[in-house]
Amino acid sequence: MPDEGINLETNDIRYRYPWGNEQRYYSYTQYIRQLFGGRVQKLTIDAGFSCPHRQGRSGSGGCTYCNNAAFNPSYCEPSKSVTQQLREGVEFHAVRYRRAKGYLAYFQAYTNTYAPIEKLRSLFLEAASFPGVVGLVVGTRPDCLSEEVIDLLEEINKNTLVFTELGVESIHSETLERVHRGHGWSESRHAIVQLAEAGLHVGVHLILGLPGEDVPMMLESIAQVCELPVNSLKLHQLQVLKGTALAQEWAENPSSVKLFTLEGYMELLGRLVPHIPAGIALERVTAEAPPAYLIAPHWGLIRNDAVLKRFEEQLERLDAWQGKALGAKRVEYVGND
Repeated sequence: MPDEGINLETNDIRYRYPWGNEQRYYSYTQYIRQLFGGRVQKLTIDAGFSCPHRQGRSGSGGCTYCNNAAFNPSYCEPSKSVTQQLREGVEFHAVRYRRAKGYLAYFQAYTNTYAPIEKLRSLFLEAASFPGVVGLVVGTRPDCLSEEVIDLLEEINKNTLVFTELGVESIHSETLERVHRGHGWSESRHAIVQLAEAGLHVGVHLILGLPGEDVPMMLESIAQVCELPVNSLKLHQLQVLKGTALAQEWAENPSSVKLFTLEGYMELLGRLVPHIPAGIALERVTAEAPPAYLIAPHWGLIRNDAVLKRFEEQLERLDAWQGKALGAKRVEYVGND
């Protein structure tokens, strides 16, 4: 007999997932809310770093797909101080995110640990001292994390949470060599473990659809990364951007680079996400480059939030959710419309 307090005509069956809400994946927003008790907004900083793979110790010209200019907000200019960029970032987001409980200072452009240690200390502490900043996000390469850099991040983490974001991209050596990544999976694996042992939050970035990779290879990248102490994942489709070696390769032989249609990419995510453990937050599942930089693929005028909605619809259509293939369970309950 149904519970007398439940009217099945006005209530429907709903599901709660391991991360505590009804979303079929563990969103980064949920992860941050659990850490800070509310919304926290990222403020991007371009501190004028470069990349060891473009100059200095490697000097190979960088990864074939990379054009950092395609990802920086308009207020980010390395000629401005960290404080000025953060101030302008607050103003930029003030209307849309006026209820944010604080800010994450996001060192995004290029390799944000590629500088003398005292310069890093000065920049990171300047950001940490900005009013309202509750954490730092430091994007870097797995092969650019010396012991003293990790010690510095660990020191800052005692007072201001430090989130690291590693560009791993793939675990496959043939892929990493083809895109001139300049490091291997062993460096990535070592960096993830070292950062986690220092008590830092570890995020990993993977690109889906790199030249030569098929679905089993992408699944293997996800599986091996997720066996390590990782807190969050960023996934996005391969894009061909102006000013890159990949753009030249694409122009000379488009068939050498297989790009996803929107529908094909949704199908891919529907296959991959159930293999991501329920305890790893998904920070991003797609990328959106400005039209001025994007050569391909073209998905029309659809924005990231609309792509995310398609992704959620794909999971619902498949009755899939993050971690399902690994045994993650959901809880059924009766809720009001």
